[in-house]
Amino acid sequence: MRAAESEPPLRGITVVALEQAVAAPFATRQLADLGARVIKIERPGRGDFARDYDRRVKGVSAYFVWVNRGKESVVLDLRSDADRSLLDRLLSRADVFIQNLGPGAAERLGLAGGTLRARDPRLITCDITGYGTEGPYRDKKAYDLLVQCEAGLVSITGTPGSPARPGISIADIAGGMYAYTGILTALYERERTGEGSALSVSLFDALAEWMGHPYYAQAYGGAPIARSGARHPSISPYGHYRCGDGARIFLSVQNDREWVALCERVLRRPGLARDPRFADNPLRHAHDDELTAVLEESFAGHTADGVLALLDGAGIANARLRTVAEFADHPQLAAGDRWRDFGSPAGVLRGLLPPVHVAGREAVMGAVPALGEHTAAIRAEFGEEPHER
Repeated sequence: MRAAESEPPLRGITVVALEQAVAAPFATRQLADLGARVIKIERPGRGDFARDYDRRVKGVSAYFVWVNRGKESVVLDLRSDADRSLLDRLLSRADVFIQNLGPGAAERLGLAGGTLRARDPRLITCDITGYGTEGPYRDKKAYDLLVQCEAGLVSITGTPGSPARPGISIADIAGGMYAYTGILTALYERERTGEGSALSVSLFDALAEWMGHPYYAQAYGGAPIARSGARHPSISPYGHYRCGDGARIFLSVQNDREWVALCERVLRRPGLARDPRFADNPLRHAHDDELTAVLEESFAGHTADGVLALLDGAGIANARLRTVAEFADHPQLAAGDRWRDFGSPAGVLRGLLPPVHVAGREAVMGAVPALGEHTAAIRAEFGEEPHER
């Protein structure tokens, strides 16, 4: 059953976004889903260059569709005095200003957080950078995969023979989510103090936080983290195993109790639980190749469906390796009524509701804007000097 309608929590909040690519647009899309008015400033001509990343969604970029739902697109030439004046009027009525331009660009445009907040102390500013505003990398261009490399993520991703990029833009997502939560925190703080904040988030710092486990494991474990493909680097059994029909299933044993259950109720080899090679997780991981052979020998007499049923019966966590198409048809998404339609320049599209469920409320799920779709309306609305807040 769909949630009853209620007032979106950020209704009345105006966000001006001088944004491009993924990180800042991902942050502001979350705000738009919560009811904020997000005015996206795009350059004349091609607009946000993410519009040209691909043409896979009925001629529209899949990246752009994903992170720009529910916004107003306004084309401004910030080299023009008139358009720059219009941007200033937009900012005079804004609650939040977010930007992820190249290094130093915001400062050259007079849009640094300190400058803007000196004029309006209630304004919340958020700068998303690649590597921060200090240090030797402050002026270095930063794109998702490159930040992954600098943060060490690519070095631990892939197979023993080859590093690999994770399949999603994880540095951009990390930076965008920290910007989003930082802005929500600043809005909450402003309700109590009346003062805005100047926030900054770097993709590098965001991803560095997510590298916590590999850092501690290597810094205090004394050995580099090995790339392990689709297997866990420190827990065993935890990965993919071939069944009798040639399909692979994934399973995870997290503790000795589950290990005993796997041996007794799935493998039907209770004595294996006491095998000195597999007595605890560090030993099981050290002998992972031998353990894999044992599991696959046992699974050879069953189909993948049969093995999954045995694992479920024993309370052992498991999963199917689904393709993206199979994920889209996932029965859990259907049972949760997670899909909604929303508009776009290419017509009606289908997308998932945001992952936070709030009783009695549903995300706004506004349309993806065409380039400059709202320019005329914004010029008309903000064409005069700003009103008092």
